[in-house]
Amino acid sequence: MAPPAGQIRPAKYLASFVLIVVALYALVFLTGNGSAKPKLGIDLQGGTIVTLTARQEDGAQPSEDALNRARDLIEVRVNGLGVSGAEVVRDGNNLTITVPGADSEGAKGLGQTARLAFRKVLGNPVPAAAPPTAPAPSSSTPPSGSTAPSTPSQTAGAPSSSNAPNGRPAPNLQAQPSSAPPPSSTAPSSTAPSTPSAPSNVDPKVAKEIQEAKALRQASEQQILQQAAIMLDCSQPDPLRGNDDLDKPLVTCDEKGEFKYILGPVNPSPADTTTKPDDYSMYSRLTGEDISNAAANANPNGTGYVVNLDFKSEGGTKWSKFTAANVQQAVAVVLDGEVMSAPTIQSAIAGGSTEISGKFTLKEAQALANTLKYGALPLSFDASEAQTISPTLGLQSLKAGLIAGGIGLALVFVYCMFYYRLLGIMTILSLGLSGVIVYGVLVLLGRWIGFTLDLAGIAGFIVAIGITADSFIVFFERLKDEVREGRSFRSAVPRAWVRSRRTILSADAVSFIAAAVLYVIAVGQVKGFAFTLGMSTVLDLVVVFLVTHPLVAMASKSKFLSNPNLSGLGGAAREGATHRAGTPGKTTAVKEA
Repeated sequence: MAPPAGQIRPAKYLASFVLIVVALYALVFLTGNGSAKPKLGIDLQGGTIVTLTARQEDGAQPSEDALNRARDLIEVRVNGLGVSGAEVVRDGNNLTITVPGADSEGAKGLGQTARLAFRKVLGNPVPAAAPPTAPAPSSSTPPSGSTAPSTPSQTAGAPSSSNAPNGRPAPNLQAQPSSAPPPSSTAPSSTAPSTPSAPSNVDPKVAKEIQEAKALRQASEQQILQQAAIMLDCSQPDPLRGNDDLDKPLVTCDEKGEFKYILGPVNPSPADTTTKPDDYSMYSRLTGEDISNAAANANPNGTGYVVNLDFKSEGGTKWSKFTAANVQQAVAVVLDGEVMSAPTIQSAIAGGSTEISGKFTLKEAQALANTLKYGALPLSFDASEAQTISPTLGLQSLKAGLIAGGIGLALVFVYCMFYYRLLGIMTILSLGLSGVIVYGVLVLLGRWIGFTLDLAGIAGFIVAIGITADSFIVFFERLKDEVREGRSFRSAVPRAWVRSRRTILSADAVSFIAAAVLYVIAVGQVKGFAFTLGMSTVLDLVVVFLVTHPLVAMASKSKFLSNPNLSGLGGAAREGATHRAGTPGKTTAVKEA
């Protein structure tokens, strides 16, 4: 036989709650890697935040399609880092990358355009502080059968004439290449190109810097190229980063800014009608689009690591023809206008693969391979902001958040004990059990969907403490109203629950809808706040229905616990008695039904 409305079997509800907790923590400890800790966000465990500002060669506003494709490609690169909890958020012309964890430094290179090209080295590289001695090409479209200068670069790993390295490490893939001043004078300009902010529609300054750099460092005349090499300052930012023309020569620096190179074009100029399609004596015709895969491996010929490249079928054919036509000549592996490696070709290389060698660490080689594997971005980006939060600072933020939550809980506890006494103890117990469920859910969500707890999420939990306590207060105040009307503690509980239940459901529904809407329209850490607020609201209902109400019902059936002075309902009973005593026709007796 079912109990009357509002009457429940407390043991049944409490047993259901215990089963939920047991099942929850069985999943916590028996699945995953056994760790019972939630994943923490960047502001709690440390990490890196990078803000990228898009720019185009002509300074025009980037298209929506290009920005969205860049965001998607950067997300793929982020996933390639193997770091969970990372996100890429678009804000106008900016992309914000957030990568939590101690191994998040690689995030600073995720905005690299990663346009790879293979260019023939024209002469020896020279130290960045010295004028070049190598000849330069006489035009941007050399005639068929042209050859490299007679003095080749030295073999990989042991350069003797120039001391230029065969390969350069690429820490974080974020170093910017050099820049050249405009060709209006024979002395370097004293003003370095500045990094533009997000363009409105057209930024003439950006376009001017790029065009002036091209006129000097990608000229077709030999004398201008030599002048460009003299004037080039490898310590300054480079407006040509990712914007160089592949059908023209290029004067540039190596990745560390220590050596200057004069490089041949990648492809013949469209206006060139004399070069035969099978002429690879000057043109490699190879770019990153010809790569099918890139992987980091240990250097088989020494210490450190190398990046092995696998070409597509057509790319392998190009590489074979180019190496056959340029034996004992140097080829530069150029990434976004920087020379990453410049080995000497010892013999024709068939098989459709090659490697980028250098003094790479494992992380550097993996970062470079990850960037090359997924292709070039459709836009160039400037890292307008890069912030790394140390784990120590993150731990301090976590402690501050926990202290704030503890203070909030303490105030709620003091208020409940002072005002509700026994019911206040039940409030404290219910909040503690709610925390047990929330913790287990956080651990599982971190494993299943990669949810990370940040400071905004902790703020959501602190706000949820008030929402949960509010549900208890609604129930307890309705209980007091019933006692004021002359009912006993035991008879007041079912009636108070029926009437307060609707209010609790309505209030929590409003809070959940607000949190859901905020989650949909918000970005970044605000989503974490909305998510934890909504989750806590749902778990609040679980605790109120399965714990708080059954505990109050059990206390009402105990002769000792139902004592008005102990339960905190004595004041309400006296108020009701006084009110009824002053009203004709009312009795001061306590109703039992």
